[in-house]
Amino acid sequence: MPRLREVPRAEVTDERILFFYDRLFAPDRDPAVDHGTATGTPGDWWTVFAQDPDVFRHAVRGFALYRGASLDPRLRELGQCRAGWARGSQFVFSQHCKQMRALKMPEEKIEAIPHWQTADCYSPLERALLAYTDGLVLDGGRVPDRVFEILKEHLSDREILQFTYITCMYDMHAVMSKALRVEYDDRPEPVVEIAAPEGYGDRDISDDLAGGR
Repeated sequence: MPRLREVPRAEVTDERILFFYDRLFAPDRDPAVDHGTATGTPGDWWTVFAQDPDVFRHAVRGFALYRGASLDPRLRELGQCRAGWARGSQFVFSQHCKQMRALKMPEEKIEAIPHWQTADCYSPLERALLAYTDGLVLDGGRVPDRVFEILKEHLSDREILQFTYITCMYDMHAVMSKALRVEYDDRPEPVVEIAAPEGYGDRDISDDLAGGR
């Protein structure tokens, strides 16, 4: 379950939230109880974000950026998908693998997102965008000059700004999804202690490794 309460339909008064409850689920469904969207997700991103209508509206306005963007949507999706992978969000990564298929992206390019550095299926621009994404997500915006030079050779300043903004927006969504444990990121912490066998006691393993007696 998500870490925050899901807002049932009966409590929603905001028209924008109700619009998406109807559109993504159905007018006769309560998405906080009857989970499931057309893409296979539980849909609890929507019911958790409904806690605050202002936050909800701000988030969905971000999705509307696609309509006016001059950037090739397939390039946009490379950044979003890689951002999900790099940030460790199974939700963002999975959703944008689906979207790349909807845009007819070759399957080999989708499958190579996790190891793009060793894949030869990408164009020079695509490789530069994937490197740029890693600079944004993994290095906090530290991007080598040569990566940016390749972007400038192929894209307008406006398109680079669009790519940067959308990729960073989805890095934020990946972080929030993991923190709130919504959708496919509703998973237990994977790094936990594996207990020693029964009878191990307080044996000093460092002494064993050092060859002490």
